[in-house]
Amino acid sequence: MTQTQALEILKTGANVFLTGEPGAGKTYLINQYIAYLRSHGIEPAITASTGIAATHIGGMTIHSWSGIGIKERLDKYDLDRISSTERIVRRIERTSVLLIDEISMLAGSTLSMVEAVCREVKDKSRPFGGLQVILVGDFFQLPPIVVKSQEQSLGLFAYNSVAWESSKAVVCYLTEQYRQDDADFLKVLSAIRSNSFGEEHFVHIKNRKTNRADVDDSIPRFFTHNAEVDRVNDQMLARLSGQSKDYQMSTRGRKALVEALKKGCLSPEKLLLKVGAVVMFTKNNPKEGFVNGTLGIVEKFNNDSGYPVVKIRNGRRVEVGPMEWTTEEGGSVRARITQLPLRLAWAITVHKSQGMSMDAAAMDLSDVFEFGQGYVALSRVRRLTGLHLFGWNARTFQVHPEILQQDQIFRENSSFTEAALIKLSNEECQKIQKNFILSCGGKLNVQGVVENKIDKKTFEKIREIHPNAYRPWDQDQDKKLRELFSQNLSTTHLADIFGRKPGAIRSRLVKLGLIKM
Repeated sequence: MTQTQALEILKTGANVFLTGEPGAGKTYLINQYIAYLRSHGIEPAITASTGIAATHIGGMTIHSWSGIGIKERLDKYDLDRISSTERIVRRIERTSVLLIDEISMLAGSTLSMVEAVCREVKDKSRPFGGLQVILVGDFFQLPPIVVKSQEQSLGLFAYNSVAWESSKAVVCYLTEQYRQDDADFLKVLSAIRSNSFGEEHFVHIKNRKTNRADVDDSIPRFFTHNAEVDRVNDQMLARLSGQSKDYQMSTRGRKALVEALKKGCLSPEKLLLKVGAVVMFTKNNPKEGFVNGTLGIVEKFNNDSGYPVVKIRNGRRVEVGPMEWTTEEGGSVRARITQLPLRLAWAITVHKSQGMSMDAAAMDLSDVFEFGQGYVALSRVRRLTGLHLFGWNARTFQVHPEILQQDQIFRENSSFTEAALIKLSNEECQKIQKNFILSCGGKLNVQGVVENKIDKKTFEKIREIHPNAYRPWDQDQDKKLRELFSQNLSTTHLADIFGRKPGAIRSRLVKLGLIKM
């Protein structure tokens, strides 16, 4: 299925499981849909199964969003308590669309708890309380961490749960490839994924075997355990001469939300840097020429600002100032952390690499202990020439056996979904999409005040708060937005300046190509 087809299906309001191989553009597509919803005045709940994944998409963990926290099961008392917590009730009641990223790492029991809370708060008679639920991920990647008894009784994966079954989510299996452009490498990754990895694929792997001493220090190392990552980074930084500079993270917001942001942020609370340090950017800023995963070397520190100047691989030099990671609800920022979007990058764990795209990486996969761990590490790199392997074990090239069978079911279901879309006329499809927008309380277009039957009194109240509501952007406003955005102002600050909602600002920045959603 193409991204265009999947986007049309998402717009209908159907519950969707969006999947595909690494590099198929799942995150890009979801961000397109988020921008589409926001352009119609609908703020989706953006969540993920882990803090790192949540940070990548600018959301919060599904555990925090739903109020279940670290619980492994809910009894009636727990459900009553959560569903009577004003903050949780308000959050769920105003939500129409719930997105959960990295669904492969969410246990089925956890998804069922989320579903129960949504139903209890929103509408007891409908799965997930009637929310549109979008589940995003690839089950060939890292699985959830659950206790053995829980796996045996409830099944390991989210698709084993009653909640998944009750959602009747249609499958959109993306088949295009945007990360790897190396035909031989694609064959290797596809062979691992289909459990057909053989000698003809192993030849390419063996050709990438190298010694640690032969790999340039600027190329990041992947390891399976944190201890090795910390050891390498500390060791390499200590080797550099010169004085180190430290940058402390600043925070604002409710403690629990701030802690969740910290946990998911790849930049450390205290960042130590020296001239010559190999670093990796941890946030996207295409305007400045870097994205999450871009590598570089600290060349110097600006005498006036004190910020590091990083030379990235294409030769460009970037003075790196602080950036923000936020948790937003209903278009409002609830928590914020501020830090340089950098981390030491001589080494990183495979777990933290999930979701990244890299030009080069060196890996020691000889201690791979989990199905999918080797596949995740290998698929971070765009081509074989960027892959440097120190070692591997048999588990490196294995995926979970249960997923092999389930994946075929997902592909078949996606074909049915695609066929059903093709049968719909454009008029029928647009009518369904229009009705979904209206059912969520969204606006259809600039003239949506009339179509959505917003009365004049309500309209004037909206205009008092957001003077530019329902008014199209013009060239002068675009020019001003570009200038102010180049000064690294937050979307919340820009919203105040332009008299618009933060969601509208983000949508316009996307349209102008200043940010990627």
